[in-house]
Amino acid sequence: MLSISQIRTGKIILLDGDPYVVLKDVFAKQARGAGVMKTIVRNLKTGSTINKSFQGNDKVEEADVGFQKCQYMYNDGENYFFMNNESFEQFELSKEMLGDQIYFLLDGTDVDIRFFESQPISVNLPPKVVLEVADTDPGVRGDTASGGSKPATLETGLVLQVPLFVKIGDKLRVNTDTQEYVERAN
Repeated sequence: MLSISQIRTGKIILLDGDPYVVLKDVFAKQARGAGVMKTIVRNLKTGSTINKSFQGNDKVEEADVGFQKCQYMYNDGENYFFMNNESFEQFELSKEMLGDQIYFLLDGTDVDIRFFESQPISVNLPPKVVLEVADTDPGVRGDTASGGSKPATLETGLVLQVPLFVKIGDKLRVNTDTQEYVERAN
């Protein structure tokens, strides 16, 4: 069991029998009152996000989750299909469950899948991935009025701000947490 001081961003906890990941935590303490941990948590089964507060002596159970190495195969628009690298068993995760993670999945990519009670519930992406620029405007020399960046659409459909020197066909390293440009990977 976790006390409120142990409930931190990234922890996976059980609420009403469902696993939730803590997206944000803020601890507040009144002068004479007990501490309060205010959190934003996302249900790993449904993808819904809620605000949850924990008072002074509240305890919460940490979810027992495991990871398995799997390969992303393809999607049909609504569902994303994966294959377990050891058992070759195939399964799917819905677009709602994956959220913005769909922008970092390329056919044939190995990823870690999080399992809860032998059911796949989410994808654990690497911190950075390499994606190719599919579309962007040409950068004009000396055009820094816009801060020296321009929008670019990557091969997975993700649109992000990139430096002016980036052109179509460049491979970029992108941070999967912040969805920001890191560097060119050429």
